[in-house]
Amino acid sequence: MTLPWTPSRLGNLTGKRVIVTGATNGVGLGTSRALANAGAHVILAARNTELGAQRATEISAIGGATSVLKLDLADLSSVRAFADLIDEPVDILINNAGALTDRRTETVDGFEMTLGTNLLGPFALTNLLLPKVRSQIINVGSDAHRSATLHLDDLHLRRHKWTRLGAYAQSKLAVMLWGLELDRRLRVAAAPLVTHLTHPGWVASNLSNLGDSPLMSLAHKGVKAVADRLANDIDEGAAPTLYCISEPIPPGSYVGVSGRFGLRGGPVLIGRTPLACDYDAAARLVAFAERETGTKLEI
Repeated sequence: MTLPWTPSRLGNLTGKRVIVTGATNGVGLGTSRALANAGAHVILAARNTELGAQRATEISAIGGATSVLKLDLADLSSVRAFADLIDEPVDILINNAGALTDRRTETVDGFEMTLGTNLLGPFALTNLLLPKVRSQIINVGSDAHRSATLHLDDLHLRRHKWTRLGAYAQSKLAVMLWGLELDRRLRVAAAPLVTHLTHPGWVASNLSNLGDSPLMSLAHKGVKAVADRLANDIDEGAAPTLYCISEPIPPGSYVGVSGRFGLRGGPVLIGRTPLACDYDAAARLVAFAERETGTKLEI
């Protein structure tokens, strides 16, 4: 009988340096706590550094080592400033942060907000940090990609109808395709670096990135009331990401949850849609992201 996966599988990570984006709430917080508890030095990349400092204090209270750096993925100048501050090698980069907005807005760089935060910001960050990452890049995707329509000629949804769930699903499909191309290039280059994709299941607290309108606030409360009984908690939601670190899984794997409909359960390797495995679409997506961000995926 196979025993359930637990964070004890991480072993001793003393001496490892890990960056976690979106580290102050939800899955990012659960991930950061577990890694720090295993001995890693966790760099909490946070848009709100005051909250980041609070989380760092909480983690320090259980013996973890952390530092806090400001990062706003919806602002490329913030992404570049963050990358410039990383002056030592990093073992693992975890692109966890994400957003689900209640209306179509744009970042300071003119990107559709969901795409900018979920794909273009992390893409630029990864490219800028790539020479400093020694071991692993983990991108948090989502099974929302299964319902996505990909508008490669209009990823900012300026001509096509914008809906919050449609924009979110497309952004997560884009993350899946980026991960596919990143893995392909790492393999071709025989790089000493691997990448993985994860799906945390349904984690109600991850809705902290919802918009702050009264409607979205009400929706959040309603969904959370149900999810508190049915969904993964933040530690369970962090498990697929941590599983990628502790287990000898193939490069490029997609790790999700074992339960029905991908809602909850323990970490397990899962499949993805045919579109999320389309190498031509992945290459086109990466070319688009390079143009938009002015950064190159140089492997």
